Amino acid sequence: MSEARQLLDQPLPVGSEGKLAGGWWGIVALIVTEGSLFGYLLFSYFYLSSQAERHWPPEGLPSLLLPSINTAILIASSVFVWASEYCLARKRKRGSVVMMLVAIVLGALFVGIQLKEWSSKTYGMTSDLYGSLYFTITGFHMLHVVIGLVILLLLLAWISFRYFDEKRHAAITIGGIYWHFVDVVWLFVFTTLYLFPYM
Repeated sequence: MSEARQLLDQPLPVGSEGKLAGGWWGIVALIVTEGSLFGYLLFSYFYLSSQAERHWPPEGLPSLLLPSINTAILIASSVFVWASEYCLARKRKRGSVVMMLVAIVLGALFVGIQLKEWSSKTYGMTSDLYGSLYFTITGFHMLHVVIGLVILLLLLAWISFRYFDEKRHAAITIGGIYWHFVDVVWLFVFTTLYLFPYM
């Protein structure tokens, strides 16, 4: 019984020094796969826009106000995710919790603004080719944002319960990489759907 108690009192392993966690390689594989999906969707957009016989987008040039605000919000959320990990690595757990909470609020704000923008569109998923592409591309991205928010909420809970410390926080790094990927994808989506028509 005392041996079992001694085993339970031992600190959890930190991991192999100098080696990347298996989850890191898993997120890299996921990013390559998902990046290929978005690459295909954006390639389809450019190809089909070059084949369109009428003005592209059909409804005229898109408004840049809300998408630009949303871009700034998503980039800011990425900075706060990084700041959360930075605070945790320096033994500032309260700061880590606050930074992660701000990142989640900004991510949720992005979702709300995107839904507002969707509702203001005069076309739908089945209206025309442009509408199908627009809602497919932004819809896939929105799905990734929602998944990212779930991941950030889990990380916030684990930080709050002191599951991580300055040595054991690989999961925050991995979750952060996913969130940064979502942000980078949005920069490509924003450039394609909102800036490209002005060129």
